[in-house]
Amino acid sequence: MDKDFDKWNELKKSLEINNKQFLFKEWEIRRCSLGLNIRQESCGKGDGFRRPILILKKLSTTTFIWIPLSSKIKTGTWFANYKHSGESLTALLYQIRMFDISRFQRRVWEIDETDFWEIKKRLKLLLNL
Repeated sequence: MDKDFDKWNELKKSLEINNKQFLFKEWEIRRCSLGLNIRQESCGKGDGFRRPILILKKLSTTTFIWIPLSSKIKTGTWFANYKHSGESLTALLYQIRMFDISRFQRRVWEIDETDFWEIKKRLKLLLNL
């Protein structure tokens, strides 16, 4: 698969100068511009290199820790599966990261509280905390 890293780099430059402010909170699912990454790292799709993510922890008014989501159901200790409005989703626990809000595109929904705590519990087991 050919990846257009130059196209992503141009978009990333425009995100860098984005001064928009967003109100956000833990448990939200947002679409974010994740970009093109190498090998097995999660990438965004489409022109905006977007992917849904779960905000796991708010660090400040502009930074947060997140987990990428996938519509492909996966099994194992690295994943947490749940349903939203009848749609099955998988949280890719092993790809946890920190980002700035300049990558935000739009809010999608909030995850159910029970599912959120289950994902955190599975992440804690994965990280052996």
